[in-house]
Amino acid sequence: MTTVNPKVFKAYDIRGFYPQDIDEGGMADIVKAIYSFFIKNDPEKPLTVVLGRDMRLSGPALFEVAKKALVDCGATVIDIGLTSTPTMYFAVMKYRYDAGIQITASHNPKDYTGIKYLRRSGDQAIKISKNTGMLEVKDRVLRRDFIKQDSPGKIISRPHVLKDEVKDALSYVRPPNRKRLKVAIDPANGMGIEYTSELFHQYPADLVKLNFKLDGSFPAHQPDPLQFQLLKDLQETVVQEKADLGIAPDGDGDRVFFIDEKGVIVPATLIASLIAKEILEEKPGAAIVADIRYLRNVVNALKKYGGRLSVSPVGHALITEQVNRENAVFAGESSGHFYFGDLGGAESALRVVAYVLKAIQTANQPLSKILAPLKTNCESGEFNYVLPEALETKTIFDQLTGLFPDGQANRLDGLAIDYPAWRFGVRTSNTEPLLRLNVEGENESLVKEKLKQIQRLIIQMGGKAK
Repeated sequence: MTTVNPKVFKAYDIRGFYPQDIDEGGMADIVKAIYSFFIKNDPEKPLTVVLGRDMRLSGPALFEVAKKALVDCGATVIDIGLTSTPTMYFAVMKYRYDAGIQITASHNPKDYTGIKYLRRSGDQAIKISKNTGMLEVKDRVLRRDFIKQDSPGKIISRPHVLKDEVKDALSYVRPPNRKRLKVAIDPANGMGIEYTSELFHQYPADLVKLNFKLDGSFPAHQPDPLQFQLLKDLQETVVQEKADLGIAPDGDGDRVFFIDEKGVIVPATLIASLIAKEILEEKPGAAIVADIRYLRNVVNALKKYGGRLSVSPVGHALITEQVNRENAVFAGESSGHFYFGDLGGAESALRVVAYVLKAIQTANQPLSKILAPLKTNCESGEFNYVLPEALETKTIFDQLTGLFPDGQANRLDGLAIDYPAWRFGVRTSNTEPLLRLNVEGENESLVKEKLKQIQRLIIQMGGKAK
């Protein structure tokens, strides 16, 4: 049996329920279509493809199916096994393989499966999204249009990539180790367990571990640190244990959030500003990318430290593309993705953790005090709304433009309107049927006032808060 629901082909990756949307046969067809897409311009030259998977319960069976499908296509499969998504990216870019496939559903609940995949073009990572070939892969799957090779490929096992990745992160960031830090970590039984374990093996610290056993059923909670209510146990643990910081990776390890020593969740824009400051001290005037949801903290940091801002639409594949196009050295996304130009624009949560460790060790101050000068604006958090089928988002955008006619409007991704003291953005999600709202401004009362004003309009037009 082969099952592939056409709806699994999303804007930046492939994702759906297992086995209703993607079963074993469906996974084999998707992988064959991906390989056929990658090799179409030179079908006589077999590709080297890095293959990894996360800890989901469906992972082992789907991984074996994918491996066999690639071998049948003639690929040389670089088997890196159970691994985070950034480790797969690292393997492709640093060892200069042709492409990479990660079987993962990221932070989604336990019943999901999916794929993130990329090819390497010189020193650039080309993540496959709606802009770079996702629709062609979808079409190949639906038509079962696969390139056939006369001879099968082979499998090469490369199980120690993570050790090299940690060494790379530590040598890139160079955090001193002047005192032994205490670090609380909640990876939510996800792949962050692997990279934080190896990091703190090579960079010793006293660890306080929560939900630190790989388990694709996610017995504690969904591995999504952007749902801040899921971080309460970690926040309490940091305070109770008098830890220097808390770390919360997502399910596949390509996003990471931090808790300061007071138990406060650190906005991702402050981590981006912290890293940008460090990078700009060595590379003044360099391009830094930030996504359009929250900009004001990063803008002020770049003004202070001499960087050039490039604003991106939301989405990890789109931001990687922009990092490469702008020759940017770094990008920070408010959802907790962080990207590096010398990795082809791919994420590295390891480097981000190393930068936070470096800041604490160098300043010899609590994380909250280090970040305080970088917090020049307040952020609302993201609010989501389900819209009636008859209500077009353009209608809401037009109403909001009329409500705020003297602001500076931007249509890069949905609608954003800027004022000297505050700004907001509304956009449709690329992964769910939702309208998303973000507000930021120079003080909390202003943010709350404008947030209520915009929420009132969305609800009056039929939007329902989710």
